[in-house]
Order: sequence, then C-alpha cells, then structure tokens
Amino acid sequence: MGDLPLAVLREAAARARQVGVGADEVLVARGLVDDATATLRLADHLGLPVEPATPDRTAPGRPLSAETARGVLRTGIRLEPPGRPGQRPRFTLAARGREVRRLARALRQDASLAGRVSLTSPAALRRAVLDTAGPQLTEAAVLHLPRGDPLRSAATLVPGRLLARGALAVGVPLAVLAALAPLWTLLAVQALLSLVFLAWIAIRLAGCLYEPPDDIRPTLSERHLPLYSILVPLYREAASVPGLVSALGALDYPPEKLDIKLVVEADDRATRAAIAAIGLPPHMEEVAVPPLGPRTKPKALDVALCFARGSFVAIYDAEDLPEPDQLRRALEAFRAGGPRVACVQARLCTDNGDERWIAGQFAAEYAGQFDVLLPMLSALGLPILLGGTSNHFRRRVLEEVGAWDPFNVTEDADLGIRLARAGYETRVIASTTFEEAPVACGVWVGQRTRWLKGWAQTLLVHLRRPRALVRDLGPRATAALLLLTAGPFAAALVHPFCTVVLAADMVRGVIGLPCTSLAEVLTSALTYTTLAAGYAGTAVLQVAALRRRGLAPHWSVVAGLPLYWMLLSLAAWRALVELIRRPHFWQKTEHGVARRAAGAALRPGVRTAAAAPPQPRSAAAWN
Repeated sequence: MGDLPLAVLREAAARARQVGVGADEVLVARGLVDDATATLRLADHLGLPVEPATPDRTAPGRPLSAETARGVLRTGIRLEPPGRPGQRPRFTLAARGREVRRLARALRQDASLAGRVSLTSPAALRRAVLDTAGPQLTEAAVLHLPRGDPLRSAATLVPGRLLARGALAVGVPLAVLAALAPLWTLLAVQALLSLVFLAWIAIRLAGCLYEPPDDIRPTLSERHLPLYSILVPLYREAASVPGLVSALGALDYPPEKLDIKLVVEADDRATRAAIAAIGLPPHMEEVAVPPLGPRTKPKALDVALCFARGSFVAIYDAEDLPEPDQLRRALEAFRAGGPRVACVQARLCTDNGDERWIAGQFAAEYAGQFDVLLPMLSALGLPILLGGTSNHFRRRVLEEVGAWDPFNVTEDADLGIRLARAGYETRVIASTTFEEAPVACGVWVGQRTRWLKGWAQTLLVHLRRPRALVRDLGPRATAALLLLTAGPFAAALVHPFCTVVLAADMVRGVIGLPCTSLAEVLTSALTYTTLAAGYAGTAVLQVAALRRRGLAPHWSVVAGLPLYWMLLSLAAWRALVELIRRPHFWQKTEHGVARRAAGAALRPGVRTAAAAPPQPRSAAAWN
C-alpha cells in the first residue's frame, strides 16, 4: 500500500490469512490507510481509473429505483449503460479483499475489460446511493408491508373500528344479561377475567421452576466467523454517542468482519454532530435516513438494512452495553439450533436499578422477563415477543419475513410473532446487554404507554385472520401468545376496579354493612384471590429473577408493587386512548440521564468476557 513499511504490509498479510480477508481490509480496519486511499492504491496496482461513485442525476430516463439501489449495495457494482448503440457498458466497482483478486484474474483473462472498469471506494459508493436513492429506499421501506402483505401491517389497521365492533359484539349481550341479573353477570365476568389472569400468572411462575442451561462457549476461529452487521438506530441521542461507540468498540469480534451502522434521521443535527465530533473507527459509519414517512425506529432499521453487508444482523439501542463476546455466543446458538433458528435474543438487564424507586421496580420486572420467562418460552418453542434490542438475526430470514413493520410501535414484538408464524424459532442466550432504566415516573409512563399500545396493536394485527394464526402457530402456541399479550393489558386495565372493590368491602366492613347476596360474596372472594395471586406471583417471580442475577431483592420492590401496578394501569388506559387516537405515534424515551453508577464498572475496557457483572446493593435504589 504505497509508502507503508514492508514490515507493516507483512503483518497485514499474516493477519489477513488468519482472519480470512484481504490485506487491504486489514489495513483499512486498523486505520493504517483510509477507504479512499486504499482504493487509489488498488487502482494504481491494477491499472484502472478511479471515478466518483455519484451517478449522473440529470441523465434522462435513468432514475435510480429502490430495487436498483439495493442491487448496487448488494453487489458493489454500478452499471453505466452504453452511451451510444454498439458500445459496451461500463462498470464502477467497489472492490475489497477477495473481490480484488477475482477482478485481477478477470483483467488478466480479458485485457479489454480495463477500458470498461473503474474503481470507487465502498464507503463512497454507499454514500452516493444514499444521496441519490435515499428517498426511494425510504419510500420502499415504508410501503413494503402495507403493499406486500397489508393484513400483517399496522398501517392498514383501524383500531378504533375494531375495538368498536368488539365492544358491540361483547357489550350488547353483557348489557342484556346485566339488566336481567346484574350481580351474577358481574360475577361471571370477574370469574372469566380471574381465570385469564391466574393462567397468565401460572405461566410466569412456571419459569421459576425452569433452570436454563449454560450457553455453549464460542468455538469458531476468527477465520470462520461471518461478516456481522450491527444496526443502531439513534434519534436525539447526542449524549449517548460517546458511550455507545466505546461499547461497540469493545466487542470481541474481528473489526475486519464487523459492519456497524449508526442509523440517524437526516435532520437530527445534534446527534449527527456528536457522531462527526467523535470520529468513527473504520468499521463504523453513519446512515442518515431521509425524514420521510413515520418517524419510527422500524422505518429507520428497514432503510439501514439495505446498507448492511453481513449475513447476520444485530440490533442495539443507544444506551446499550453488550457483553463483549455476545456476537460469538449468538453464532454458537445459531449453529446449535440449525437453520430453523432465525433469531437469538440476548438478555437485557438494567444497571442503574439503585438510582430511583421506579428504576428499581423496572429492574425487577426486566429480570423476571429476560432471566425467567423468556428462557422458558424459548425452551418450550413458544412465540417470543422480542425485546427492542440485542436481537440477532439470520439476514436471509429477516428479509424473507419482510423485516420490520414501520407503522408498529413495538416492531420487535410483531417481528417475533411473524418469525414464529413463518415456522422459525427464537433462542434466548445467557449473554447480557446492560441498559439504562427510566429514572422519572413520567418517562416510565410514556415508555410503557408505547409498549402496551404496541402489544395491543400487534395482537389486533395478527387476530385479523384468527384461523390463519392458529394454523400457523398451533393451538398451544396461540393460547400462550394470547395470555402473554392480552393478559397483562387486561390486568392493567381492570386493576383499579379490583382495588375499588377491595376498598369498598373494607369500608363496608368498617361501618358494619354485611354483603347482601352470595354473588357479592363470591365476587369479592374472586377479587381478593386474583389480587393476592397477582401480587404474590409477581413478587415470587421477581425475587427469583433478581437472585439469578445475583442481586439482593429489596423490601421496597415487593412493598411497592401495588403502586407500580397503579402506574401500569395509568399507562394501559393511556395506551388504549392512544391506540384509537394516535396509533402510530412513537413516544421517544430519553436516554443518557441516569447515573448508571453500577454500569460504570461495566464500561468497555474494564469488563471481560468471563467477568461476572458487578452487583448493586439492591434492585430498589434504580428506561
């Protein structure tokens, strides 16, 4: 590579043989030469010209469609049609590594090829495609599901109409029954809801009895590791950029085989300025998505997927601190599970649980979800509502099922169900990604409102064809899915009314007014049983989950459950209103505001793959 010392070139060649890439890729990944300089040196070596990658926008009849743009990104080849009849087409190549060797062989075999080929750098080609075809790619990303499979997209869902129909179908018979026998009707409804809630609690408690096995330790050599893409959607996350880049830089994976995209909105000036100021390493680059269509994370991911080069794709959030060997462990799970395993979900854990009361409650809830419930669902082969981060996908399958729905505000949950309906499995691994919990109740309520709205949105989408859902998943998996989505939502909605029944009975007992009928006694008994089982079951789940994490459960986590559930109810009712009025509104969760004192010890450079995470004093002092 020109003026580099011979010893450096020899070292790069040795590293290239070890990793299974080209020496030019090693030099670029190590920052010894930049992308453009490497292309100039290769062009000089091959005797080829270097051309800018930007196509001529003014050329008549040659618009760069989304399909053409995806083809250019996939192959690294831009075709220039002949300017006049009889003239052969020209090619602009963004070649690296083994592609350079193949090009050199082709030039030796056909000397005339040199007059029709020019080189450009891969980064310049991607920038040119984004600049020229960004709006077309964004439009295609927004419309791919609504046009391709409209009944599986939240874009075509009218929640208010569906809920009104459901209310009429259920409400009219109930109103008639209530007019004839009000107390017995109330008892029947309460009994039905209690059965649903108790079944939901039983599933969660069953997870406490399941001990997930240890992950298979990574065994693949660097030479056999595949190219891995990481997509990180960022919106108004300027404060998170330095820590994010540091965390991603600590991943134990050859940088020559890492393709990291920081996905931003093109008009998010603060975040883009933070990225520019920090200076990204060679294997990271910014993808600026045109501000078209819904301002949602899934839309940004759909556009960025076109620019990803890896055969495996991982998703991280701005505040994430993944364990360094997570990519390698995910690959082992893919290998062990075979081709039907399309997704691997890492466990999520908050590292600022001792900061505020709401953060402590969130930490305990997260532990129950990712350390107890999801591993059991994975072992049973049941559908998993994916977490919004630390999902690892086979890229081929991700594209096969249509990737993310840009109009679903919990695109992760929806994608998990679509993967299951397509016959694929999701595995949960023990590798952890540390996250930031909300430290303000207002932020927590906003985030939970979006989650609950998205789960309801997802359920309504998949229930538009209930027979097809049962056929795809089977009765057992469908029942589990309904319990794990509708159960929590319904429980949150009716919890205040159960509390009112309890309070009324307490007041009645104080003033000495007895129950007047058997129906009243049974209704109250069911309410008490459901509340007691709900609180006790959740407490058992959270205590077991925190202990698996090595955390000491604090009394305030259990004692604060009634108040936490009232906040859940507030979020659920807000979600119901938003589902009708603003179904596609994405409420942004602010990050970078927590102390994350516990997570400071987990910062890259301090953690090691074998090190156990530090243990906060308790989970109660805690997005």
